[in-house]
Amino acid sequence: MTRSRVPVTVLTGFLGAGKTTLLNYVLQENHGRKIAVIENEFGEVGIDEALVLTSDEEIFEMNNGCVCCTVRGDLIRILGRLLRRDEPLDHIIVETTGLADPSPVAQTFFFDDELRDQLELDAIVTLVDAKHLLLHLDGPAGADAQVVEQIAFADRLVITKADLVDQAALDGVVERVRAINGQADLVYAEHGKVDLDRIFGVHAFDLDRIVEMDPAFLTGSSDREHHHDSGVTSVSFDVVGELDPERLGAWMDQLVAEWAVDIFRMKGILAIAGEEQRHVFQGVHMLVDVQPARVWAKGEERRSRLVFIGRNLDCGGLESSFTGCLVGSGAG
Repeated sequence: MTRSRVPVTVLTGFLGAGKTTLLNYVLQENHGRKIAVIENEFGEVGIDEALVLTSDEEIFEMNNGCVCCTVRGDLIRILGRLLRRDEPLDHIIVETTGLADPSPVAQTFFFDDELRDQLELDAIVTLVDAKHLLLHLDGPAGADAQVVEQIAFADRLVITKADLVDQAALDGVVERVRAINGQADLVYAEHGKVDLDRIFGVHAFDLDRIVEMDPAFLTGSSDREHHHDSGVTSVSFDVVGELDPERLGAWMDQLVAEWAVDIFRMKGILAIAGEEQRHVFQGVHMLVDVQPARVWAKGEERRSRLVFIGRNLDCGGLESSFTGCLVGSGAG
């Protein structure tokens, strides 16, 4: 028997828009779908797989490269492996890094014969951070090109963090989004929860509209070549040992006061002294949150892993100040 084509959702959105939160909801929700998730990291230390909650779904992580650039071959190979499974999938989610232009990702499903015959690009779903969108559109360096590209190519726009802004601000966000993309359906998420029937199995990818926007889309020779913002960098480090809670709190205060404006996204796993659980550290600009996660396994080495993505990051300053939080570091 011939299997029907497996729908694929490309999940995008700028750094900190809430993609991991949405993925956790999808993977834990009793929706009856067998889903595979392909994640992408920007940075040398893999974090996202540790942030995504344990589930029965399959999660693949590609490190140190944008899915629309250096690891595009990895994406094709992973998709090929999924298609050769004995147990068929109901859906595949490709989560791009927050710095990705979704156009080259979508092109992947039209250039490879095997993928085109067996997979259906169901929709490009872009998450829009209501709290920070205008900061990225009206920043001192002008609009971040990736934000505009992600919104423009979306078939579904999911507005996140609407509870963190008032109605007037939310209306302003919607107006700006509609000025970029007036055709995509708007969906609102509450704490990462969204009506999955609004974003999965919607057959919303409109090839005619995309080709109208980018006539070279199907040739692979578009003039819209993907370039990362030269000022955006990734700082990542892995520190063995336990953190003093008081020093950690002071470090977070310093982080918000001195560096938060330039940090688009921060995330990681913390090993805090006296705590049986690992702690998940997440932040967007001045919003920083630490929450307990799973218990450290017996014999597991206590270590903290952090990734920061932003502009003009002080790599040495971030790492040395964080290392000073270690128990017995001598920092006072």
